[in-house]
Amino acid sequence: MVTSADEIHTHLQLAAQATCPDITVTQQLLKEGFHRDLLTKVELGAGDEAIGSCTVAIKEHLPTGLYVDPYELASLQQHNLTEALMFPDTVDVESPEYLATDLAIVVYMKPDPQCARCFKAMLPVHCRYHRPTEDDGEALSLLKSPEILIHCHKSFPSVECWKYSEVEAPCSVRNRHICHWNNVKYKPVNKEVILQVPVGLKQHGALVCAVTFLTTVLCSSLVLAAVCKYGHFSLVHCSE
Repeated sequence: MVTSADEIHTHLQLAAQATCPDITVTQQLLKEGFHRDLLTKVELGAGDEAIGSCTVAIKEHLPTGLYVDPYELASLQQHNLTEALMFPDTVDVESPEYLATDLAIVVYMKPDPQCARCFKAMLPVHCRYHRPTEDDGEALSLLKSPEILIHCHKSFPSVECWKYSEVEAPCSVRNRHICHWNNVKYKPVNKEVILQVPVGLKQHGALVCAVTFLTTVLCSSLVLAAVCKYGHFSLVHCSE
């Protein structure tokens, strides 16, 4: 029986995939409310010593309902807690969900001291204000599965079988030169992360407007009274 070169190549590919160690990714949201921490852990299944030459990063695609505060991120980077680059690098933190745009962010992971083949990263994310709803007072923000990027200085078999495609990205936060990263296949431990964002109810609109108006009038009156009493004005001038 004669076996063609294509059949041999296909057989070798299937054999390599069968023995390829899994990459597992776990994502977890910490804290409650509008301000959360996204914890991501990546475990490389290979036990090769060459893993020590690898840098691992995740590329998150945040929906319009979420954002990262660039000032908070800069502070975390100064304390060497989180290293990340945003695209675009300017973010309107006051924009509501329906006026915002998607945000991509590359987070450079750190080795996990408790696991020789593991990397982890913490990213603070914040929920934007959403339009009020008709019924349950909740809006959902779906966080898609991240891309896992690996850049290794040494080549070893696992990298080749993990490889899905090759992408370009900055080498690190401090080194903005472009490196070639392997966008790798992985096995997610949990499903896509969904955030439940509390929002107002439309039927409360009239009540909210009335309370806001009365509060504004009351506070303005108190400020005016304080200015007349303690400012450099006489009561006669204020009454005029």
